[in-house]
Amino acid sequence: MSDTKAETLNQVLLHPDRRFGADLETWLIDIGGEGLEKAIEDPGSILPTIRTANLLGRGGSGFPTHVKWEFIASQPNDQNKYLICNGNEDEPGTFKDRILLKETPHQVIEGAMITALATGVNQIVFYINPEQTGSLEAMKEAVNQWDETRYIHQISKLLGRPLEFYVVASSGHYIGGEETAAIESIEGKFPFPRGKPPYPAQQGLFDLPTLINNTETLSNVSHIMRNGAEWFINQGAGAAHGTKIFSLSGDVLYPGAYELPMGTPLSELIYHHGGGMLLDRELKAVFTGGPSNTILTPKDLDVPLDFDSVQQRRSSLGTGAMIVISEGTGIVRRVTEYVSFFANASCGQCPSCKTGTYFASQLLTRIDSGNGSRADLDTLINLTRILPGSGRCHLLDGAMKLLDSSLYHFMEEYEQPLRSS
Repeated sequence: MSDTKAETLNQVLLHPDRRFGADLETWLIDIGGEGLEKAIEDPGSILPTIRTANLLGRGGSGFPTHVKWEFIASQPNDQNKYLICNGNEDEPGTFKDRILLKETPHQVIEGAMITALATGVNQIVFYINPEQTGSLEAMKEAVNQWDETRYIHQISKLLGRPLEFYVVASSGHYIGGEETAAIESIEGKFPFPRGKPPYPAQQGLFDLPTLINNTETLSNVSHIMRNGAEWFINQGAGAAHGTKIFSLSGDVLYPGAYELPMGTPLSELIYHHGGGMLLDRELKAVFTGGPSNTILTPKDLDVPLDFDSVQQRRSSLGTGAMIVISEGTGIVRRVTEYVSFFANASCGQCPSCKTGTYFASQLLTRIDSGNGSRADLDTLINLTRILPGSGRCHLLDGAMKLLDSSLYHFMEEYEQPLRSS
């Protein structure tokens, strides 16, 4: 790896000198508290700074963070308002948030505290997958350490009511990461996604205004307040702003979590940071943003990994998960595994999702095993046309998007094993 490329790796959120877990004293000796101090001195500067920085949500949608915040801030402050830090993270190939929660919990908490100042939120819930025990334990310990600082009292005084933290284990279900399902889970119910409207910002947790941000999104906040919007803008490559943590896995030499400038080319992530393909095989495909998305192929190696550029290639950056597939790996087999995951993860609330993902999984299994027919393939194609948009959440749409993309790029692999009858 060249010195220039090494200088762009893990410089902010995953800086190696800051990955020391739940140690508030060390965090405050390093850079911790500086962004929070600025926010406390001038709470009115927070929203304009985040707006100028154009921090986009890192949980998958890329939605402007300041837009969410401004709506919550406009809600009356004579009632509790909630912030949920969504750390459920259960999709195959995505593993960035658990690292932030376990190894850098204080930058997550400080970001959440600044968010509270900007929006009038006084109840902060850290919602964490219970299977990630290290993350859950680190956040519990870290939250308790902040209780003994002056910052809590200062912010509570500015808010006009006590600032309170809660660390809550999620349901552990994949669907529990959907924002309204997270609300149901925190309320002690099964995580069925709610219909919208009303939206969480209007009527969320306990029917009160609720802001939901991804762990990585909140992790950026204290750094932006400390260094300024212009600094954040300059962290990106090209027209992109800030850094992004990419969860790189699959057929690469060095899988792992890599924090790089947003807009880093896909080729650089795979071949410079990931060490290239295993056994020097040729690249075949990349499941971009995790398996609930569309596929990139070798012709897309030049794409800058930012929300707009990836969208122009008929795909989506999503969470930044990149599952790399080499030549020699069957696409149908891999898609079958992922659609089966979604079928098992369906909460069963929407008939189209419960039956549609199950039926697609069965058809894929038949085709992959050599027992499929042309009629089976035609049915799969029809499912990708009629099912999207018929469920309450993204699960069904994600499964169909993956299936449709694989059919578009690799139809010959679906046709090859079909029975003649």
